[in-house]
Amino acid sequence: MTLSRRHFVAGTALLAAAQLPVTALAQTYPAYPIRIVVGYPPATAPDVLARFLAQRMAELLKQQVVVDNKPGAGGQIAAQTVAKAQPDGYTLLLGEVGSIAIAPPAFSKLQYDPTKELTGVSEVGKVDLLLAVPANSPHQTVADFVKAAKARGDKINFGTFGAGSPGHFGAEVFAEAAGFKIEPVHYRNTGDAVTGIINGDVAGAFVSTALGAAQIKGGKMRALATSAPVRSPLLPQVPTMIEAGYPKMDVSAWFALMAPAATPPAVLDLLAREAAAAVQSPDTKAKIVEAGFSVTGLSRADTDRMLRAEYPRWAGIVKASGFRGD
Repeated sequence: MTLSRRHFVAGTALLAAAQLPVTALAQTYPAYPIRIVVGYPPATAPDVLARFLAQRMAELLKQQVVVDNKPGAGGQIAAQTVAKAQPDGYTLLLGEVGSIAIAPPAFSKLQYDPTKELTGVSEVGKVDLLLAVPANSPHQTVADFVKAAKARGDKINFGTFGAGSPGHFGAEVFAEAAGFKIEPVHYRNTGDAVTGIINGDVAGAFVSTALGAAQIKGGKMRALATSAPVRSPLLPQVPTMIEAGYPKMDVSAWFALMAPAATPPAVLDLLAREAAAAVQSPDTKAKIVEAGFSVTGLSRADTDRMLRAEYPRWAGIVKASGFRGD
């Protein structure tokens, strides 16, 4: 055997050996429970979606899938946890627009880079935002709200469920489009923001349909419009921001199952197929829709395209707002 031939054979053997752990992992995966990390507390919209997803994925994968709540910093603690985790497919993230697309341009000291350390598996759903006001507010329409805000001459208190959240930048986009100024009041989470609206501590806030629908139906606060392109089946009486004259209010919050970037492609492909199948299965889909979400269940390729479009879009929104989180 010639020297070059020996080198070729040796190199091929080394390459095959290097690929063995990945191949073995893909063949045996999942051998033990999978963890989906969520950046918000139990009973919030992300947690509800994650639990529906985990329950059905466990059935499809024939392995336990648990939800691990790591709330704080608008989902950034959870995102950092998964970004630094072992890339073996056992630690996943229910990523959302705030910690994945908004945080990088908004916070200069972010401890993770979602574009390099995380990869999309499947966008599983979206939740639209409601412009909500206290139940005793004199404003019955978006036009009423804008007229009053402009008449004040100074900033109005506008609640958000965290600095850098979709609700925060939804408010910034709305105020810019309508021609008034806001003073953001940042609450720790959506639940606290809802309490602030109910108590009349703020003039209004953008809250998720998933969380706000029950409060609105119960008469504890009033919805003036939804950011969705069409009216929500949960609140068909609530008009869209498009109907109210604000066609650029596309600030829906998306949720995507994500994994550490170096996770083996075969594992990612399996997870993507099962995640999409999980949310699109009729019984699970019905529960998710009833909870206030729209179901997507995108492929890995489509999720990647979505993320590549969302990063620059939100960077532009953050830049236009002038917000810097640190």
